[in-house]
Amino acid sequence: MARLHVRLIPRGGKDQLEGWETDGLGRTVLKARVASIPSEGQANASLITLVASSLGVATSKVRIAKGRRSRLKTLEIEGLVEASIRSRLKL
Repeated sequence: MARLHVRLIPRGGKDQLEGWETDGLGRTVLKARVASIPSEGQANASLITLVASSLGVATSKVRIAKGRRSRLKTLEIEGLVEASIRSRLKL
């Protein structure tokens, strides 16, 4: 199971992955933007759909392990290893 740190920007106009950056803790995070609002889990659901389709896995294989109510989230992707995430995303 792979872990992926994501910084989510809700109400971002369109759903897209914008690339990699380093957060305040020195971790590499994926910057993601979704059009959905951060209400009732809409932005989280959009993020899961976006990441799953970008990685070529089913949405049921992606879950938010940490940060449901935060912009910084940790996702777990079942069936992948962390090394394959960067090559699949090609950002």
